[in-house]
Amino acid sequence: MEKNNRTIVEDITLFGIGASPGIAIGASYVLDRKRIKPVERKISASEVSEEIKAFRDAVRVSKKQLEDVKQGVADRRLAEHLHIIDTHLLILEDQLLVDDSIALIESDLINAEWALKRTLDKFRIVFDAIEDEYLRDRRSDIDSVGERLLRNLIGADQQSLAELERKSIVVAHDLSPADTMQMDKKRVIGFITDVGGRTAHTAILARSLGIPAVVGLESATALVREGMPVIIDGTSGIVILNPSQATFKEYLEKKQLYEYLEQELLSYRELAAETLDGHSITLRGNVELAEEVDLALREGAKGVGLYRTEFLFMNRERIPDEEEQYLAYREVVERMAPHPVTIRTLDVGGDKLVTDIDLSDEANPALGLRAIRFSLQEGKLFNTQLRAILRASAHGQVRILFPMITGLAEIRSCKNLLEEVKAELAAEGYAFDADIQIGIMIETPSAVLIAELLAQEVDFLSVGTNDLIQYCLAIDRGNEHVAYLYEPLHPAVLRALQMVCRAGQSAGIEVGICGEMAAEPLYALVLLGLGFDELSMNAPYLPRVKRIIRQARRSEALELVTELLQFGTAPEVASCLQKEMQQRFPGIFPVQQIRKAVTDS
Repeated sequence: MEKNNRTIVEDITLFGIGASPGIAIGASYVLDRKRIKPVERKISASEVSEEIKAFRDAVRVSKKQLEDVKQGVADRRLAEHLHIIDTHLLILEDQLLVDDSIALIESDLINAEWALKRTLDKFRIVFDAIEDEYLRDRRSDIDSVGERLLRNLIGADQQSLAELERKSIVVAHDLSPADTMQMDKKRVIGFITDVGGRTAHTAILARSLGIPAVVGLESATALVREGMPVIIDGTSGIVILNPSQATFKEYLEKKQLYEYLEQELLSYRELAAETLDGHSITLRGNVELAEEVDLALREGAKGVGLYRTEFLFMNRERIPDEEEQYLAYREVVERMAPHPVTIRTLDVGGDKLVTDIDLSDEANPALGLRAIRFSLQEGKLFNTQLRAILRASAHGQVRILFPMITGLAEIRSCKNLLEEVKAELAAEGYAFDADIQIGIMIETPSAVLIAELLAQEVDFLSVGTNDLIQYCLAIDRGNEHVAYLYEPLHPAVLRALQMVCRAGQSAGIEVGICGEMAAEPLYALVLLGLGFDELSMNAPYLPRVKRIIRQARRSEALELVTELLQFGTAPEVASCLQKEMQQRFPGIFPVQQIRKAVTDS
């Protein structure tokens, strides 16, 4: 196509991370939101007070901007996410951020921007070392707050999306949760960014608003011009610039089909997760904050299958005491009642998340002092957390989940400590559930191999597939050189999952899964056929997985698993599964979505 004597290249296709599902077609609005690059400048001793004042002023202005955003949120769907703005406000008040930056100005005689950059870099190192994708993506909150502070320090414009005047697809290097909260869906019909992750708060907000989004495109802002026609497929992570007539028509039809299926999805939220031949499976939510419980309930969760407690401990001056933990756990328990809440004890690695805890650097944190090993070593900290969890059990149904158990000795130590804590609380007159259920996470090959023995010791098993796949296949999926070998459908992984389910069935206890595989509708029939009793996932995926379960028969899932286990390689398993799911659910599993799910999960 030619226009104004210039050749326009059509159908430029970009591949990113599908952050919020749906298809948007429209003209681009390029937001000038490139990262500020602070410059180091040495200052004299007489300039220190002036730099500190500039830093404090920037903190004050940033707080005011966030308070204004909070006050201006009118969309009721975002009300439950206002805690994100509160989190950003807390980061601005964080002594580690403020005091460390000021200390650097004073000690190293450097300008405020550079002192802030050095402080933020320390925060980023901590988050980058976290293995859990969901927790690691919380780094984006630090980036958002840091970027806002830097802009205010140098007087850069804080362009607001609330001022957008026409329907547009927003294109930006990055967007903060505050940016997303200011989006008017009548004008912002989608957005794409160079950076970002699927579990970052900006992505979560986009899903709440129902705004299609693709992030992590790396070069979108370099390629997109103002007003350029753009198609976003937030499900597959595909973005098409300057679509041809044929592509435009193809995606218009896809958009209509997607909207029909989404409307249909609403009807599943209140229905039981039951197959056509009457087999029930329990769907629960993964949460880390009390505010997320309401969303999980709205999407049909029958309890919390994984309550991550790490956030209570991260990046703070002091370890949360028993009372603070108890109140936090109690709030989640009371909000989810009468459904059960599964509270996982602290699951930290070799990264220094809490300044009060002295952990030495480890050459290989994934195999080092982490999860239950850390808790058993830090007896006082573990005791405090168990006391808080037990006290919360007086307010609703609570289950305790111990992470990364590798042998009988560990679980027996946990049980002994738990009994000691129960005796303490009883002697002190506290109420708690004396018969509280305990379970373990199956995340290592050793736990799989002795699952039958472990199952005799606990009330339930829960598989953490992210770690289990990593340890089974000896793959660090954060390592770009071997990440392609991270294969959830690897025959070794499927056999490991089958062994765990059989161990639970032999012991007569429930077996659940709370890793990313549970949230992927493509795997729903596989997990059903393997024999899982519970699938726990982030709330938005609950109705999608339930739709698959309700349209299938358990007998068919069993046959499918039997067939898949005959293959010797992950590509063969994936090919068979793709073909099966496309035949059964042609509207739900377009080819590119399946390809994305197989490589990402």
